[in-house]
Amino acid sequence: MKALITGGTGGIGSALVRAFSQYYDVVFTYKSSEEKSLDLQKEFFCNGVRCDISDEKNVCQCACDLLKSYNYFDVIVNNAGISDIKMFSDITPFEWKRMIDINLNGAYNVTSAFLPPMISRKCGNIINISSMWGIYGASCEVHYSTAKAGLIGFTKALAKELAPSGILVNAIAPGVINTSMNKQLCEEEMNELKDKIPLGFLGNGDDVANTALFLSQAKYITGQVISVDGGFIG
Repeated sequence: MKALITGGTGGIGSALVRAFSQYYDVVFTYKSSEEKSLDLQKEFFCNGVRCDISDEKNVCQCACDLLKSYNYFDVIVNNAGISDIKMFSDITPFEWKRMIDINLNGAYNVTSAFLPPMISRKCGNIINISSMWGIYGASCEVHYSTAKAGLIGFTKALAKELAPSGILVNAIAPGVINTSMNKQLCEEEMNELKDKIPLGFLGNGDDVANTALFLSQAKYITGQVISVDGGFIG
């Protein structure tokens, strides 16, 4: 069984690589964190490839190279993404485009490039890592929320289209996960978020990774958005 994970060197990404490596032959992508990539490859006996998922040509070349060696992937986890906290009035056109290109268009680029073998085999599993802000929306994160909401729409529509081909498509909406992506938040802001979590504590990358692993092995779940957020009250 073979799994492709994008953004494998981040907080959630490295947890995904760790979890999936127990059951799958894992390939992960990264954009710039080469040292982290090498560490992961050595520790989990997997393969890391440099790829800018926002660049369609780069993704197509990456897919061409990988599919020559692997033929197909049973699972695709569209995890790569960026975040940014900024007032809407301060978001530049470049920043807006960059957010959409990476967090939404990246999932399109990767799925489009690696989907044909799944269709030919009439089986496969696509898991998109969205966010609770794609459901609730976040003040000062309009571009991020928009991209993640788009990923949810992408998931639900694609699930219906690919179901006749035996391909499952689901999304995970993580809540406040203790990764470097939240480094822009001060202690007061983190405490305010924690107050909205009934369980009373932050999640970690393993919580998301274990949910993705479950979905990768499911046979009768598609078109769903699974919240991994400790019961977050939006």
